[in-house]
Amino acid sequence: MKLWDKGYTVNEKIDKFTIGKDRELDIYIAKYDVLGNLAQSKMLAKVGLISTEESISLNNALTDLLKEINEGNFIIEEEFEDIHSKIEHYLTIKCGEAGKKIHTARSRNDQVLTALLLFYKDYCKKLTQLVEDLFDVFIKKAEKHKADLLPGYTHFQAAMPSSFGLLFSAYAEQLILDLYLLEGVFKTIDQNPLGSAAGFGTSFPIDRDFTTKELNFSNTLISSVGAQMLRGKAEKALSFAIAQLAGTLSKFAYDMVLYNGQEFGFLKLPKEFTTGSSIMPHKKNPDVFELIRAQCNKIQALPNSLILTINNLPSGYHRDFQILKEILFEPIIQLLDVIEITIHAVNNLEVVENKIDDPKYNNIYTVENINQKIQSGVPFRDAYKEIGLQVENNTFAPQKNFKTTHIGSIHNLALDRITAKLKQFKENSEIYNFLKG
Repeated sequence: MKLWDKGYTVNEKIDKFTIGKDRELDIYIAKYDVLGNLAQSKMLAKVGLISTEESISLNNALTDLLKEINEGNFIIEEEFEDIHSKIEHYLTIKCGEAGKKIHTARSRNDQVLTALLLFYKDYCKKLTQLVEDLFDVFIKKAEKHKADLLPGYTHFQAAMPSSFGLLFSAYAEQLILDLYLLEGVFKTIDQNPLGSAAGFGTSFPIDRDFTTKELNFSNTLISSVGAQMLRGKAEKALSFAIAQLAGTLSKFAYDMVLYNGQEFGFLKLPKEFTTGSSIMPHKKNPDVFELIRAQCNKIQALPNSLILTINNLPSGYHRDFQILKEILFEPIIQLLDVIEITIHAVNNLEVVENKIDDPKYNNIYTVENINQKIQSGVPFRDAYKEIGLQVENNTFAPQKNFKTTHIGSIHNLALDRITAKLKQFKENSEIYNFLKG
């Protein structure tokens, strides 16, 4: 069944090619298309385009269908082109003539876009909650290991003293910056397109503000032409946000792989979190973080893939947009799994204490020695040259007595302010308002 069926049969190969993976991927948006139909049914009754009895019949059938979807018992059979044709057929069987009226004053264009935006909004909600869960894990790890020092690196060279407290809290703060971008995405997609029809509106006296409230959108897309322009823009916006988040997770995974290696040895994964070699019995490989890194690097390619797919299209709907589901859906769901496994792995990381006491790290205290000379009245440049010559002559003696004062004070200040930063964001966030609702 096709919503646009006009009595002729489409060539079998053309039909298969144009349907693509819609039946498989539309399962993701099935729930949201039902919600869109519920709002449509109520609105049509409100403005008198269908009767109250017809609307009640449609709503009861849609409520039953929503339960079936939520229980995981819903399928889209091969006779249907997509989720939208399946639902309309279902309503026609269940509700008779009322099922044939549900599409009044609506196009498949605004129907699909409505379902997609509802799906993306819900996804932002789930992603935000998981990011906050990971934030909490980082903060707890930072507090627990604030006194566990490790060298900070630049250019892969040991540079200055740092701590696992500073490292974990740094990633916690980066997650807040990633949420800033996701907040912008949420504001972009929190717009009701229902009623824009094929992109040129309808002459029926519909009530778009009513469906906006019913669907819990904050805004109504005013221009019917502009509403269709959100197809593609929404996906690109979301892809940029999750690519930035994936970049944070990829960098973190790299740090964990690096610091777990024998040459560094600052971290240990429980043996049951590692995999082995088929030929080298001593190997305990940090595959979990390597795969997190690879998955996140793959996700970072999403914006480019989406841009190349729909670049330079004019306004209006084009079938090119169908491919966006194939590019976007599975990676964004994969990201949720990546964050969950990251939380699990980080919770079980073991920090190896006192590794920084190895004499090979003595030179990371040069800056502190310089600072102490400055405090006694020596000009910076003179102090810098003096300490530099000591390093070259192998006579440098590090001052390590600042371990619990300098690093500790930086750490405590960082934790307090980073936690306050997330709190401030949550107080003004539209995503968190959506979460509360």
